[in-house]
Amino acid sequence: MAEMIEGHGGELALAALRAYGVTEMFTLSGGHVFPLYDAAHKTGFPIYDVRHEQSAVFAAEAVAKLQRRPGLAVLTAGPGVTNGVSGLTSAFFNASPVLVLGGRAPAFRWGAGSLQEIDHVPLVTPVTKYAATVTATDLIPGEVAKALTAALTAHRGPAFLDLPLEVLFSTEAAGPVPAPDIPVVQPDPEDVSRAATLLASAERPVIIAGSDVWGGDAIAELRAAAEALQIPVFTNGMGRGALPPGHPLAFAKARRPALNEADVVAVIGTPLDFRLGFGEFGAARVVHIVDAPGQRAGHVETAVSPAGDLKLILAALADHTGARADHTGWIEGLRAAEDAGKARDAEAMAAETDPIKPARIYGELRKVLAPDAVTIGDGGDFVSYAGRYLEPAQPGTWLDPGPYGCLGTGLGYAMGARVTYPDRQICVLMGDGAAGFSLMDAESLARQGLPVVIVVGNNGIWGLEKHPMQAMYGYDVAADLQPGLRYDRVVQALGGAGETVEKSADLGPALERAFDAGVPYLVNVLTDPADAYPRSSNLA
Repeated sequence: MAEMIEGHGGELALAALRAYGVTEMFTLSGGHVFPLYDAAHKTGFPIYDVRHEQSAVFAAEAVAKLQRRPGLAVLTAGPGVTNGVSGLTSAFFNASPVLVLGGRAPAFRWGAGSLQEIDHVPLVTPVTKYAATVTATDLIPGEVAKALTAALTAHRGPAFLDLPLEVLFSTEAAGPVPAPDIPVVQPDPEDVSRAATLLASAERPVIIAGSDVWGGDAIAELRAAAEALQIPVFTNGMGRGALPPGHPLAFAKARRPALNEADVVAVIGTPLDFRLGFGEFGAARVVHIVDAPGQRAGHVETAVSPAGDLKLILAALADHTGARADHTGWIEGLRAAEDAGKARDAEAMAAETDPIKPARIYGELRKVLAPDAVTIGDGGDFVSYAGRYLEPAQPGTWLDPGPYGCLGTGLGYAMGARVTYPDRQICVLMGDGAAGFSLMDAESLARQGLPVVIVVGNNGIWGLEKHPMQAMYGYDVAADLQPGLRYDRVVQALGGAGETVEKSADLGPALERAFDAGVPYLVNVLTDPADAYPRSSNLA
């Protein structure tokens, strides 16, 4: 018979968190949540603190993304929770199993005007899978288990619990923590068979694989399905690196001709959103493979949309035994387009221009980044170049804000990545606009001995706004930043190091110094403000 557990609310919560694989806490100190700190401190449970609550949630999300298990953020009541709402929302759109534990003003004085008194649950319910107030101390382990079960059940996402002051500080005995039991969503075999038949018999099929393939631990099954059916694969989000860049079915540069000419497009583990032209692929039939029925696209007519565990679906595709078309010519044609695109990119990444073109930064980064380096995108225009010029060599090494597009993820993600991988390169790619959201957390990294490299593309403008506004109106407003601002000196003042680079020839040596520094190091690269990422607008 399982044993009862006893302790204050923080100890009861921590017992449940450990049972679900949580191994660290990200927070910004607040008195409402002291018992959680006490429980962690007394048992050697690591606590990492930040300078803004959104960074705590982003750090927890990075852990959730990279390790495919729950990440934990602990936020104090009122503004502590509301400051974390952008992080919760990003986790919701990214299907990241994050748990936020919030403090809450005491229930026995509710309505009397206690410090930071506000009902958080209605605020966070739209962007969480489970949100509740724990009403008694002995209910804490069970509620934590419910929240984490919801977070880990496909389609994954964040959960929230707040704990009134007297509930968290009181001591009680509670029942044993229930063992994790995460349900597996079983796909409809007929849907899977129809999808396999369509892909196998298509003359020009394409696969686009997204973050849920990584989140669902289905990378090996994706490779097996692509190889068995001989279908070219494109990726986005954390799907990047699912097939290594040298794989004969891995493509990145030939996306336009592939989608323009395809007769069947299978989108796997990612929504049919603005990043994929809202799922409008010309005359191609669309197969949308998702991890839960609620993820099926409602705005596009699909040929079939299997829903369920992606490992099961992709394994079934790989095992398909029906007739199949020969895709050799299709793949060879796309490979020619891919090679031509790579040649154009190589020329751009070697450009000897001053002011520096953003592409050159990525050309130099490709020379120094290790195959298992974790690269983090936090920005608009500058990070758009990263998506084009960086090709992750391994899956699970790419972090970007995802479809919600929230700036400020950078240093929180960096903290979570460094905690996850103490010995890997961690590189944050940050626009100078995005630097304004989280750069103060360089102090958090420096103080806690968490070295990362931060590369700022500094063009002195909001690039994705200034150029489109000029094109639309002939002028721009609220789109300029200080040109040449010394973000490296900010990081130096916060306990790290850095330098400013103005000449393209100096980029390589600066990056080498950064990765050898052993402290948070910011390379502030002055880039050409006239250079804009070649796409129409981010307004779609």
